[in-house]
Amino acid sequence: MTSTSATPALYTLTLRHPGGETPVLVGEEALKVAGDRLAEWVRGRTVFLLSTPRVLELHGARLAAVRGAAARWIVLTVDEGEAAKTVTTAERLWNEMLAAGGKRDSRLVAFGGGSVGDLGGFVAGCFLRGIGIAQVPTTLLAQVDASIGGKTAVDLPGGKNTVGLFNHPDLVIADTSILPTLPRDEVRSGLVEVLKMGALLDPELFARVEAGLETLLSGDPVALGPVVAGAAAAKIAVVERDPTEQGDRKLLNFGHTLGHAIESSLGYGGLRHGEAVGYGILFCLRLAVRRGSIPRRCCRTWRATRRRWRAASPGCCRRLSGVDRWSRVWAGTS
Repeated sequence: MTSTSATPALYTLTLRHPGGETPVLVGEEALKVAGDRLAEWVRGRTVFLLSTPRVLELHGARLAAVRGAAARWIVLTVDEGEAAKTVTTAERLWNEMLAAGGKRDSRLVAFGGGSVGDLGGFVAGCFLRGIGIAQVPTTLLAQVDASIGGKTAVDLPGGKNTVGLFNHPDLVIADTSILPTLPRDEVRSGLVEVLKMGALLDPELFARVEAGLETLLSGDPVALGPVVAGAAAAKIAVVERDPTEQGDRKLLNFGHTLGHAIESSLGYGGLRHGEAVGYGILFCLRLAVRRGSIPRRCCRTWRATRRRWRAASPGCCRRLSGVDRWSRVWAGTS
């Protein structure tokens, strides 16, 4: 991982995969600093911008220079959150792209959170057997996880991410100056994935988040820059060893099995993805302690950090306090 000497800092990473390489650019004002790179990628082509009305209202102007480089710029909008990740929505988008004259050399820019990135990657990978996609994630969760590694999918009634494909983007730009507009609970949710990565792969990253939790929760783009870059680098190292999740990459699902079940049982409402994963991690740790696989202090460390999240977002945690009791019962530690 390298950082430019200019201010603001731009962290440059590269993900090598069977289909080639994906540059991952992270930092405050990354869109401004690396905008020429994205503009060159779309130059002279038909470009489909996939986003939500809210993201476009807040941040659409950041793409003005990129828009100017495209031959045609077509905006496709979807609902916020998991509700957008359906086969029906994907079919609507394919029809709109076809009607707008989309060709094999067209480009798609996914500009939004994890759901927009998941959906956009799936739509781009299937349209005309595949067109180029760039991920410009606008949530912390998407910047550290969903935009990296090529996993794309939509949901079926029977489960989350059940129809999809591996489709690595041509470029990822994670601009941390976007993050201060996020609700505090959304930042909190994203930090769960950062802590997961730190706990599994980078103890220094875990310690850095613990030490600066309050500043990070405020959405400070300067403080978040190296944290996002560190989490991305940790994930990249795993994905490069196991690009299609046949072995080591399964480690990154830590907390997700139960987390997805909780999300599904709640109808993907009232609980953010990172929060569900946090409860899933707590369950895994409690189960491991019960089996004698890890020392009890590992569970205590996670619980202590989670208490600080509660202090940061008390309303959310009171509303979902029953989930903690479920995790005790499931792990047999109640």
